[in-house]
Amino acid sequence: MSKKIIKNDIQELREKTLKGFNTWYNDSVLTYALLPEGAALKLGFKFLNTGKVLADSLIGRFDEYDETIRPGPRSYDGSYTELTLICCGQNFFIQSAVIDGEQYVLVTPVRICKKAPILIISAAVLWNKEGYAKREGERLVVMCHGRKIEFFIGAGDKTEKPVYAGFVSPYVAVSLSKPLSISTRRKISAEELKPLMEKQREKILGETQKYGELADCYNAMRTCLAWDTVYEPETDQVFSTVSRLWNISWGGYVLFCWDTYFSSMMAMFENKELSYGNAIAITREKTEAGFIPNFAASDGFKSRDRSQPPVGSLAVRELYRRFREKQFVEYLFDDLLDWNRWFAERRMLNNGWICLGSDPYDDELERYWGSYGVNALEGAALESGLDNSPMYNGIPFDTQTHLMRLADVGFTGLYILDCECLADLADIIGKSEGAELRERAELCKQGLEELWDEQTGLYLNKRTDTMEASKRISPTVFYALFSDKVAPERAERMVKDHFFNPDEFYGEYMIPSIARNDPAYKDQDYWRGRIWAPVNYLVYIALRKAKQRKACEVLSQKGKNLLLREWLSNGHVHENYNGDTGEGCDVKNSDKFYHWGALLSLIALIEAGYAAGPEEAL
Repeated sequence: MSKKIIKNDIQELREKTLKGFNTWYNDSVLTYALLPEGAALKLGFKFLNTGKVLADSLIGRFDEYDETIRPGPRSYDGSYTELTLICCGQNFFIQSAVIDGEQYVLVTPVRICKKAPILIISAAVLWNKEGYAKREGERLVVMCHGRKIEFFIGAGDKTEKPVYAGFVSPYVAVSLSKPLSISTRRKISAEELKPLMEKQREKILGETQKYGELADCYNAMRTCLAWDTVYEPETDQVFSTVSRLWNISWGGYVLFCWDTYFSSMMAMFENKELSYGNAIAITREKTEAGFIPNFAASDGFKSRDRSQPPVGSLAVRELYRRFREKQFVEYLFDDLLDWNRWFAERRMLNNGWICLGSDPYDDELERYWGSYGVNALEGAALESGLDNSPMYNGIPFDTQTHLMRLADVGFTGLYILDCECLADLADIIGKSEGAELRERAELCKQGLEELWDEQTGLYLNKRTDTMEASKRISPTVFYALFSDKVAPERAERMVKDHFFNPDEFYGEYMIPSIARNDPAYKDQDYWRGRIWAPVNYLVYIALRKAKQRKACEVLSQKGKNLLLREWLSNGHVHENYNGDTGEGCDVKNSDKFYHWGALLSLIALIEAGYAAGPEEAL
């Protein structure tokens, strides 16, 4: 198949995502925008009991006086969404639906003060697209792309005088003392709209029932991923970001490497376009040097010194397994191969060990994360994806080779996985590079065997300057099981003596990011002891490959329990969780709605047979 045909197919698929009403606008989950036109309806509030104006509503804010949003079930395509918003002692249930291309919104006050708040309904043209918005009496009108889009507002106590709220676009203000409806089709009452909303809601909930006892797990994964899916005008694409709050703090958008590939796998159960779009979005950020960066953000800002765990080929292989479309593999293969070769050239020693690194480069934008840790230990640690892991404390960094002086067991195991997944993809599309990739995998497997420590019963990181084994262990040691050269008796010992050891990794909540008996575990600060779903996922599939069924069952069940604890009580899908208590909200550096937390759902779905295990034959 020619490159031109493949690109046309991908462009057609991409355009399917840039269509229709949805919650595309990053800065508020109560903005309903139409693509590709950019017409938008936005909801805001003025709370008369406090004077507070809530112009932009977002999930997961931490401050005491911020709004609290509990997201409810929703679809990917915006055909139904719901959330509960709590602010200033008042509570609202907000539903939206897209039916036959028309947008409907129903706002129901659940608990309000004696003096009802004002709902400010505004219209706008977003993302600097051509057009304008205006108010015509009780209607809002947007003109763009030759279309006239009208927003009809149901009966309510509309205010005639201006509301002091700082809104700069045309709006209609309504005292929110009773349910209020909005529609692009016609004026419709709240009572008439309620059964339509309930029908859409039942449909969405019904889609989760095929997952049986895992319905809540699937709902958590879909809901989080769908709310984190936005339109990005700079690159004119739709993708799933780690969270909307992260985008705002990065000045537009930010994609992280392994995070985004994981999101492509989580979407595959019902949204091929989003799965493909996420994988394409991060792959197209490949640097001039040929690797997928640790992060890529607005204004061309990306980490040109370091990459992140190479799980792209794993994601693409799993998407091929699901959809069986070779053109998608062909579209991304060369970029993934460049990335694999870059690791071999820049991070691999002659004996097959992988060492983390950070290469010097000129930071044109001079932003903090562009210059922080470049050609230094800090930058190399960030390449691990484990940021402040105590595994890397005090490890020397060679500024000439740009490498940490540490052979990394976990990264070596992941590179073996990358080589073998990419070799499988080469076979699928008839490429000859499979032999090259398997040869590199074999070299890394041989090197990994040199890292076995008989006394400990683990593959251990080793200093490359002193050849001393590091006794600080994280669950990434189990990534060694991606190598088929690990003897079964060694795998059994690793699992028995370490995975099931309550002084190290076993416990009610699993699996902590550093052993429980490590001095840093008590910090419970980011990668110093907290539980992270991506590590759980990678450990889980490594255990599956090693046929450690009991450990797989335990990790799946404990991960499901951990996820549902926060999801069912708070509607949160956390970035990370406390290793002792299972809490996510105990610290502020655990985003409450970070999509990769739902990898705990993916593990449970694989374990229950709703998706093939990555170790199974293609």
